[in-house]
Amino acid sequence: MSRANLVRRTATAIAANESTNRSPWKTGALAGLSLGALLMAGCAHKQEAPGPAAAVKTPTPSAAATGQPTYKVGNPYQIGGIWYYPRADYDYDQTGIASWYGPGFHQERTANGETFDQNELTAAHQTLPMPSLVRVTNLDNGRSIVVRINDRGPFAAGRIIDLSRRSAQLLGMEQQGTAKVRVQILADESRAIAAAAMQAGGSQVALNEPAASAPVPTTMADGSPVPKAAPRPSVTVQGQSLPPAKPVPPARTVAAPTTIPGTTEPDGRFMPAPVVQQVAVTPGVKRIYVQAGSFTLYDNANKLRARLASIGPSFLAPTMVGGTQFFRVRVGPLDTPEQADQVLDQVVAAGNNGARVIVE
Repeated sequence: MSRANLVRRTATAIAANESTNRSPWKTGALAGLSLGALLMAGCAHKQEAPGPAAAVKTPTPSAAATGQPTYKVGNPYQIGGIWYYPRADYDYDQTGIASWYGPGFHQERTANGETFDQNELTAAHQTLPMPSLVRVTNLDNGRSIVVRINDRGPFAAGRIIDLSRRSAQLLGMEQQGTAKVRVQILADESRAIAAAAMQAGGSQVALNEPAASAPVPTTMADGSPVPKAAPRPSVTVQGQSLPPAKPVPPARTVAAPTTIPGTTEPDGRFMPAPVVQQVAVTPGVKRIYVQAGSFTLYDNANKLRARLASIGPSFLAPTMVGGTQFFRVRVGPLDTPEQADQVLDQVVAAGNNGARVIVE
């Protein structure tokens, strides 16, 4: 197994372990690995938008135990010193470098309980809900497909999405291994398959929830004992018997998306069809940049730009987001993903853990 595959397997297991049942020997082996030795660098997906809001968790151990897919957003998690914050972002639209995975993970369990099939149109993403549907467009050749997000990753620095082998083949990037892509979530279709997954297998959408193993406090902040709830005596109702319960209506079937070609599997999963669209892309060479950070204060952005000047050509890219002006600090342009990887490593080593690779 390659170093990249070993890194990804370890990281994905950690990100998914809170809800996916794994055999004891596999979990134990993963827990014993040193992420510091495996992960040379990481890149968290970050936006100018605020962090996720808290949500309610509905555990479904029976679904996870049988491998039945569930809807999952998940808790914030840390890989290689980088924090990732999953959230239901139905405005997601980003560019970056895509990679693909397959042979080393075929028939393995994904982060939301499905069985990975390298011949299906699926992908791993660091933060988007599972499942959700995204359109991935190869910015070099204009090929565009729809894939289903059902796993966590990629955790290699500078990668925005990890595609199945079949997806990479359709996009024309299998031989190269990486490609410059645009990833856009399909909001309505993603909501539809999320509803179907929650109906079929339950949901796990807790965010910022304390760990189950956290110690239970025994004293308050002022040193006084934690108040205990009053005992609840049993209640006996005398008189006429209660009327019979009304019959529960059958669960409503959630319709599959009708705007995307595909099929609904017996377990409720909607699988996109292998349809390749030819999308018009902006003529010219697509430039790669490393974005080190984004600031609302010009002075802070300019100070970082100056510190990164020794790594490569650095500049500020002003933009408006939600009525607020941000100054994005970027290094580039860079010619190849490999060169971007090297620059990203240097930017992260300089203390900018939120740096990421973008394509414009």
